[in-house]
Amino acid sequence: MAARQATFICDGDCGICRTWVDYWRALTGGRVVYRPYQEAAGDFPAIAPEQFKRASQLIAADGSVLSGAAATFKLLSHGDGVGRGAWWWLYRHVPGFAPLSEAAYGFLSRHRGVLAMLTHVLWGRKLEPPRYALVSWLFLRGLGLVYLAAFLSLVPQICGLVGEHGILPLGEYLDAARAGWGTAAYWRLPTIFWLNASDAPLLAGAWIGVALSVLVIIGRAERVALVALFPLYLSFVYAGQIFMSYQWDMLLVEVGFLAIFLTGGSVIVVWLFRLLLFRFLFLAGVAKIVSGDATWRQLTVLDYHLFTQPLPSPLAFYAAQLPHWMLEAATALTLIIELGVAALIFTPRRPRMVAAVLVVAFQIGIMLTGNYNWFNILTVLLCLFLLDDQAVLSALPHKLRAFLAAAPHPTLSPSQVQGDGERERSRWATAIAVVVAMVVGPVGLNTIYASLTERNLPLAGEMSEAIAPLLIVNTYGLFATVTTTRPVIVIEGSDKGQDWKEYALPFLPGPVDRAPTWNIPYQPRLDWQLWLAAYGSIGEHRFIERLMLRLLEGSAPVAALFAGNPFPDSPPRQLRALLYDYRFTDSGQRDGNAWWSRRQEGVFYPSVTLDNFRSR
Repeated sequence: MAARQATFICDGDCGICRTWVDYWRALTGGRVVYRPYQEAAGDFPAIAPEQFKRASQLIAADGSVLSGAAATFKLLSHGDGVGRGAWWWLYRHVPGFAPLSEAAYGFLSRHRGVLAMLTHVLWGRKLEPPRYALVSWLFLRGLGLVYLAAFLSLVPQICGLVGEHGILPLGEYLDAARAGWGTAAYWRLPTIFWLNASDAPLLAGAWIGVALSVLVIIGRAERVALVALFPLYLSFVYAGQIFMSYQWDMLLVEVGFLAIFLTGGSVIVVWLFRLLLFRFLFLAGVAKIVSGDATWRQLTVLDYHLFTQPLPSPLAFYAAQLPHWMLEAATALTLIIELGVAALIFTPRRPRMVAAVLVVAFQIGIMLTGNYNWFNILTVLLCLFLLDDQAVLSALPHKLRAFLAAAPHPTLSPSQVQGDGERERSRWATAIAVVVAMVVGPVGLNTIYASLTERNLPLAGEMSEAIAPLLIVNTYGLFATVTTTRPVIVIEGSDKGQDWKEYALPFLPGPVDRAPTWNIPYQPRLDWQLWLAAYGSIGEHRFIERLMLRLLEGSAPVAALFAGNPFPDSPPRQLRALLYDYRFTDSGQRDGNAWWSRRQEGVFYPSVTLDNFRSR
């Protein structure tokens, strides 16, 4: 004999009630019967007619009756998807939640116009269960492109940075780590290049990353490719040492890890991506506030940042000429988005969509004025998880909508599970996602708590330390402090101590008549490292000594990291590094074609020869 179904009874004459019932019917499938009380009241004589008029009723399969908010929350527990029963759990176990819920329910039932307004404002006029199949499909295509850019960026650079004849040879680094840490080094530096740290595996690894990225882009062997890409890129992050210790590298590792589980079809992973986006934005805002940097407090950041940032774009030059009040407003907007708009990530559908639009516009503004490789592109991709398939499709042209609708997507909607086999796979995907959430959720919250209090949460702090080498949960906060000057290290070579020739980098400011350019999504790692080193000393950045040694030795992979080799036939006999102060020229007073003005501030590294290095 078939089990009796639960029955939900509400006011059939109420338009907004019918809207929500249609939504709940889609959530619960055939597990609940929905009836208007106007026709069903006679079948349940134990329930007084006044009770039907006052509140919705849920008659459970065992005959028990729930009313009002309790009926609604219990109804949701019949829906597909993890978390549907959370409201019912809160109602039963959290002190004060039940009376507050019933009070809110009573108010809205008496003021159904308010309920209709809130529904339209927060969810829209067409209410349907959110689906994320298309969102997921688009995100993974975009992630494949980001991975592709990251690995293609490594191909021409990795040997010059950490190869056998590179600036910081990986083999030496791993040998030192093993000598210092013993077998613990393998966990503290989880990289496949422990097996072989020579140039051939490094280049092969980069090209394998390119191939795997293409598989993700075209949607072939997608899950296998994502599983392989995570440890491969993690291996390069550790192999790259200081050249790959940047926040976009950490973010790509973290996103790549979560993307593995997105292919399983659990909505839990969507929420984990939302939590990641919130942490990324909120921690960036918190870092700016707690740093105590005067330029953030006084909203004068953009008076300096546009020319002091590592790699300005051409538009940064013109943006720097804008009136101060506009730059001040843009600075204030940055803090508002990172600290305020980020909170909308956890709100209902429409405010969450507003957050997506504002964050995307913010990221586009950054990309227009600065070069941060794939950092902003990846942030824009994360904003997809603030939308749903309905929102994405409604914004697309009809032909593109039809093409995407026909593309194969993973199942990421409550009511799409078909058959026992798919339902079983969905259960496994959900179980795995729950395990992942039990790790990255608390550790992610701990990064927020620690940034605000400088203390760790109980247990979450220990978890954070335990998984730290995997980089699957990271702390973010780019440009917490902003410099007000722009020192630039300029390396020069000479054969006789005269006629010094400059080693110009591809993108870092060098020749004053060379215009800033865009290099997104390419990541020039030596350019960035020398930008950072200019704010310190040679003692803090010993890699510069190795850089100069390699140039004196004539290392082709290292010379290839520069825009051109001023000594193509044989390496120079002497090298030096001068320190200059750079500033944008004024757009109304440009001297010829000069984009920059520069003034020598001193010597960063005195003149040195190959014999000087050999005699040490």
